Amino acid sequence: MMEAYLRATDIIDWQHPAVFQRAQQLAEASQSPHEIVRRCFEWVRDEIKHSNDYQLNPVTCTASEVLAAGTGFCYAKSHLLAALLRANQIPTGLCYQRLSLDGERAPFCLHGLNAVWLADVGWYRLDPRGNKPGVNTQFTPPIEQLAFPIQIAGEADLPEIWPDPLPIVVQSLCTYKTYDALLASLPDLPLIAPFAGG
Repeated sequence: MMEAYLRATDIIDWQHPAVFQRAQQLAEASQSPHEIVRRCFEWVRDEIKHSNDYQLNPVTCTASEVLAAGTGFCYAKSHLLAALLRANQIPTGLCYQRLSLDGERAPFCLHGLNAVWLADVGWYRLDPRGNKPGVNTQFTPPIEQLAFPIQIAGEADLPEIWPDPLPIVVQSLCTYKTYDALLASLPDLPLIAPFAGG
């Protein structure tokens, strides 16, 4: 079952030489899987700029694109973190939340983050989107410290841990070429049934 969360794909392209080299550099001298996860997570969180926060182009999708450009939306940053961790043989998946764009009402959009398998914890979610005022994501297992809480009806923590990005996310990242064009058309999925936050 874990093999799917370790494989290289067209999007999670951890076998790309630059991605693999960065993964090895981040893991160097680490004493435990927890330390590798923390170092990779903090590097993507802090060193890869969130495209909308910094109003940066191009829109990136694959892990190697994100690494080369130094920028990405939350989805793209989660692709790079998954690649860095898989390159270090740490099972990593992709998760999503459905969030209100303004935090108060519709419209909604998907937000991308990760889940990593820790032997002593199980699946643990972490969010590399990047900190800013009002957002403080940390690696503090077993306690999750994500960017956004679920607060209003229509928002949800989607429970699935996907080995591959959702097709609607990949389509959006590959369709729009500038951060503002993507911001105006962020991907969303309607809820089939309400999910409790948590």
